[in-house]
Amino acid sequence: MLKFRENEEAVSPVIGVILMVAITVILAAVIAAFVFGMGSNVSTQKMVPVTASLNSSQNLIVTVQGGGDVGMLKNLTMTINNKPSGDTPDNISVGDSLSSNRTISAGDHVVVVAYFKDNTEQVVLDKFY
Repeated sequence: MLKFRENEEAVSPVIGVILMVAITVILAAVIAAFVFGMGSNVSTQKMVPVTASLNSSQNLIVTVQGGGDVGMLKNLTMTINNKPSGDTPDNISVGDSLSSNRTISAGDHVVVVAYFKDNTEQVVLDKFY
């Protein structure tokens, strides 16, 4: 009769080496991120939820719904197909609206940008109709 030898000793060292290499790579990436300051230039996002709806004459109405950063909001601007379409007055509060001065049709690309008192800006709506 033939006897087969099982070599179980080779499996554990190979898995151990793979795990040690993985841990080393992860640690090196984390240390490099701190040393080179990769996380220092990430800006925080502001929370200003808006809703968009079409009125009876197919003009878009964007309304500020609230959020923690509404007090920092200076104004909103809207572009339709990269053309300006209305501005809001300064110092916006909850419930204020921005209306487009053009009618919206199928395929139009609408972008609403919020400008804040700390001179930052953020896209709050980017939608295709």
